[in-house]
Amino acid sequence: MRPTLLWFKRDLRLQDHPALCDAARRGPVLPLFIVEPEAWRQPDSARQHYEFLTECLRELQAELGQAGCPLLVQVGEACAVLERLWQARHFEALVSHEETGNDWSYARDRAVAAWCRSRGVRWTQHPSHGVVRALKDRDGWRAHWADCMARPLLPVPTLPSAPWPLSSQELPDWAALVPERAHEGQPPQRQRGGRRLALRYLQGFLDDRAARYRGGISSPLSARTACSRLSPYLAWGCLGLREVVQATQTRMDTAGPGRLAQGLRTFQSRLAWHDHFIQKLESEPEQEWRNLHRGYDGLREHDWRAEHFAALQAGRTGWPLVDACVAQLRETGWLNFRMRAMLVSVAAYPLWLHWREVGLWLARQFLDYEPGIHWPQMQMQAGTTGINTTRVYNPVKQAQEQDPQGLYVRQWLPWMQAVPDSWLFEPWRMPPALRQRLGLLGGGQDLTLPIPLVDLELASRQAKARLHERRAEPAVRAAKAEILRRHASRDPAGWSARLAGSSPGARRAGHGPDQLTLEL
Repeated sequence: MRPTLLWFKRDLRLQDHPALCDAARRGPVLPLFIVEPEAWRQPDSARQHYEFLTECLRELQAELGQAGCPLLVQVGEACAVLERLWQARHFEALVSHEETGNDWSYARDRAVAAWCRSRGVRWTQHPSHGVVRALKDRDGWRAHWADCMARPLLPVPTLPSAPWPLSSQELPDWAALVPERAHEGQPPQRQRGGRRLALRYLQGFLDDRAARYRGGISSPLSARTACSRLSPYLAWGCLGLREVVQATQTRMDTAGPGRLAQGLRTFQSRLAWHDHFIQKLESEPEQEWRNLHRGYDGLREHDWRAEHFAALQAGRTGWPLVDACVAQLRETGWLNFRMRAMLVSVAAYPLWLHWREVGLWLARQFLDYEPGIHWPQMQMQAGTTGINTTRVYNPVKQAQEQDPQGLYVRQWLPWMQAVPDSWLFEPWRMPPALRQRLGLLGGGQDLTLPIPLVDLELASRQAKARLHERRAEPAVRAAKAEILRRHASRDPAGWSARLAGSSPGARRAGHGPDQLTLEL
């Protein structure tokens, strides 16, 4: 009997794995992972992603080895690797999950499909969670997702091994894989990969941290321990979304009344929006690199301000909360959603930067980068979807609300420790004599105190005016209906609110279908 090739991609687990179960039913299985150097040269990839992946892969290798079905690791371009394996021992079937990735992975999958046709290999791809390939519109999608999440979890099947004449290759280190970026750093405090850690985070959240979830996810001070921190494990498939949904429901059934139950309900509503956003990119991959609403083409593209982008990347915008968020990203690879939204808002409005370059930079900063969530969110925050409410986050106001005592900014910006409380939110307004006495001269003499490049109020007001002027154009307004048909939720009553146990009218600003708070 000829073996089935099981291609792991971003689905690095054995539990509740449809492609794995399908391959096992067919007979002998060869599990395969391909390290593709070209994938890691893409501008949205980072060393921290690769290091996290290798940690996940080593654990998967150990699990498959214990099951008597070793994981074959190969390095190279996917079609070349498949051809090498096919020449070594003809196989008739290739099985994998459907990946909603970046533009490069779409092109790679099209090339693999062509190779399979040329060799007579049947490639079966299993849907990833509730995401539907070739979806025409959102009618009935919510019911489909709920049905998918309610199905029983698939057990780990018995895996009949297929001996191969080729041996597994060593996982290359980052410098060997991408020599042109050999010295690229990674956040020293980032989360580590692997299913065992993923389960530990999940259990700790369900048993304890969820009690702080509802009131703690907005502030950068509390969010690191109030959020589930499951997003990188979901992004790489160490956990399946269905098992997280069902584990949350099971814990809710025993939680009783109180803050833990409230937090679990709120978390469950966020999970419901996870696939909603990935479906957007699956249905329209072009939104990774072009405006979802083409009526916004040219709004920012020809107005690029390199000095604004450089200040943002360096954490030198002059707005302490923004710069502290950049510092935390460099150190940890993680930031809570409200602060992510604020970063994009500051980039898109007062700094007037196009979302694409900012999005590539942030993709490299976020350990939990998930293309299907990242790019629709970038466009939503930048106001180029044409269907979402404009949200412009004021970083000074956010600091007053989320970090009123300056504990967060002083943690991540050492120079802020010298700033008196009276100047905490706008330190650049300190009198020159005070700045000199504190050693915070700013400007060209001493760069310890960055000065904002623009007047926040004026620049934000001008940016909103430009966006709303474009939005009011008849052609732009007319194109909105088609985008709603393809991408908008079909539940006018607000299904995420119902899952969270609150009425649609009780939703706070920023918590509805048009403004997701994916605090996972």
